[in-house]
Amino acid sequence: MDWTRRLPDDFVLAPDGSEVRPLLDLGRGGLGHCQLPPGAVSLAVRHKTIEEIWYVIDGRGQLWRKLAEFEEVVDLAPGVCVTIPTGAHFQFRGRGDKALTFIMATMPPWPGADEAVRVPDHWSAAE
Repeated sequence: MDWTRRLPDDFVLAPDGSEVRPLLDLGRGGLGHCQLPPGAVSLAVRHKTIEEIWYVIDGRGQLWRKLAEFEEVVDLAPGVCVTIPTGAHFQFRGRGDKALTFIMATMPPWPGADEAVRVPDHWSAAE
């Protein structure tokens, strides 16, 4: 079992197109470092079984979330913390000239790429 890890240089491409550097997992959750390049727009997805908490550490952007009748777009900036409930449709985009960077807790730990299901985009890649 890994108890300590430094932020790796290499990343994995998430199903939504963001760059994820997995950190550590325990039985009930995991932690990762996520980046979206400046001006990029993720693909819209929903998770089948997990939920997430994000804490923005650098850059600026926006997050769209939709679950049943609830729908909103929230601004992301350092110090902002948001949740992604299980089943919520979500998409995010970077704004400005710096990568949007956040730490994300995943509960339970990320089970694999088939966890994310593609849903209709809120923003097109050209926006």
